[in-house]
Amino acid sequence: MAKRRKEKDEGENLDFKLPKFDEEKFLSRERTKIKTIFISFIFGIVLAMVCFGFWSLMSNENAFRWELVLLVAIFNATFLKPIFQRLNIDISNFGKKEWFSVIAIYFFTWLLVFIVIVNPPFYDDEAPRIDVVTLPGMQEIGGTVKIVAKITDNMGIDNIDFTIVSPDGTSTSLSSDDYTYEDNIFIYEYPSPDNLTGESDTYTYTINATDVNKHTTEETGTFTYSDNTIKLPEPTGTNVQPGPFVTYSTNIKFDVKADVSRFYYVIDGGEEINATKDGDYYTTSPKIKGWTRGTNVSVKAYAEIIHYVQISALKYVPYSNTIVDSSIYYFNVSDVPEISGEDQPIVTLPSPPYMPIPGFELVVFLVSLIAVVLIFKYKKKDKRN
Repeated sequence: MAKRRKEKDEGENLDFKLPKFDEEKFLSRERTKIKTIFISFIFGIVLAMVCFGFWSLMSNENAFRWELVLLVAIFNATFLKPIFQRLNIDISNFGKKEWFSVIAIYFFTWLLVFIVIVNPPFYDDEAPRIDVVTLPGMQEIGGTVKIVAKITDNMGIDNIDFTIVSPDGTSTSLSSDDYTYEDNIFIYEYPSPDNLTGESDTYTYTINATDVNKHTTEETGTFTYSDNTIKLPEPTGTNVQPGPFVTYSTNIKFDVKADVSRFYYVIDGGEEINATKDGDYYTTSPKIKGWTRGTNVSVKAYAEIIHYVQISALKYVPYSNTIVDSSIYYFNVSDVPEISGEDQPIVTLPSPPYMPIPGFELVVFLVSLIAVVLIFKYKKKDKRN
């Protein structure tokens, strides 16, 4: 037992010798790392400039534009090794870790510089964007047509040309005094002409938007005037007083040629009464409240168009117009208790589209970045322990 303890004590008294630190070799290795990192950084900047040249030569309509410059950047990473050798940099001891570092520095330098120089204010090859809607696409004679367009550009709009061509081929160019353009929203309201035929008169309009770098986008559209935009196919004979005899079971059908958000009518100048869409027609009946028993009534029909335009990340603004039927309809209403006994239907109007919370992607990015930092910090602490 004493002999074993003695051997143990002798083993504990052995001196531990640290390996000799080769300062020169260490400094040489660190200098090589610094040189390769610096060269990779400079090479990334140079390749970003080269790829910018390819980018500017290709049209922005090229579907593979981004993929092509990315392939150029990836392929040219193979030139890092010949460059190091040409500059007499000793890379004989380079392992996977060292090569990963220099390639990562090269690639992310290229990516950062390239993204910066292909976007404003350094470069702009994007034409303005025009999103236009016509309210309504088909209007009754006597009504107005509202043209609303969101016109945007990453560098700013320099000029807008607006032209209308009438059915007889006459072209009219309008000035900025005829329309409004504020906060990227273009609005023009076309009044009903006096020389309409009443059948179907179609107008064509053209919007040309030019940005400060002379890139131009053209958008065209049409609208039609017709006295048949709203008509009443059933019952017949409503255009002459006292009109057809109707009771609570009579279906009254309105035909609306335009795409509308709400259809309603007014009896003898009273309150608005909604009609509901049933197949191809908007239908109603004298059983709806607002009809008067045992009287002759006059009906005026209307249709409302509502469209929401996004003017900012969190704001949609509604724009609307109304189709006013040029005809007046007459009905001889029966005197039964069921007349005007039901509430009018509730119509669901258009609402703003769903808007995702802006900055959500940024929050995810920051959380991911914090997680990566904490992981590396934990690993570093674990290595020290």
